[in-house]
Amino acid sequence: MTVELQPGQRLARGVSRHLVTHGFVSIEEFVPTRGLRVDVMGLGPKGELWVIECKSSRTDYMSDSKWQGYLDWCDRFFWAVDTDFPTELLPAETGLIIADAYDAEIVRMSPEAKLAGARRKKMIQKFAMDAARRLHGLRDPRL
Repeated sequence: MTVELQPGQRLARGVSRHLVTHGFVSIEEFVPTRGLRVDVMGLGPKGELWVIECKSSRTDYMSDSKWQGYLDWCDRFFWAVDTDFPTELLPAETGLIIADAYDAEIVRMSPEAKLAGARRKKMIQKFAMDAARRLHGLRDPRL
């Protein structure tokens, strides 16, 4: 059975593939705290945490009122959009990634706002626990 990915999911897949080339691992639909769900959370080789929000259309972007709440949970924040997206809508002080279902390119690096050590530790532990639970669920779905 083949599952048809939604436009935002295709962007997330391309972003996740690209992050690997920078030494990152990633989780899609990650919940850093109650009430927030980021499209992609990347964990880098030095413990850096990036949030990438995938927007498949102008309407999708305009309906997102929570994105500024993600800034407290990452070192860098990016938008991921396709080549047809009107990028002039996106805040200039955020990162920009152009993506498709197969790869991506960082067009504008996000400014860095380092997380406090205690929050970084908490987020890396949550990242690891969520990733392990997902893997376990794939290996033993009846558990």
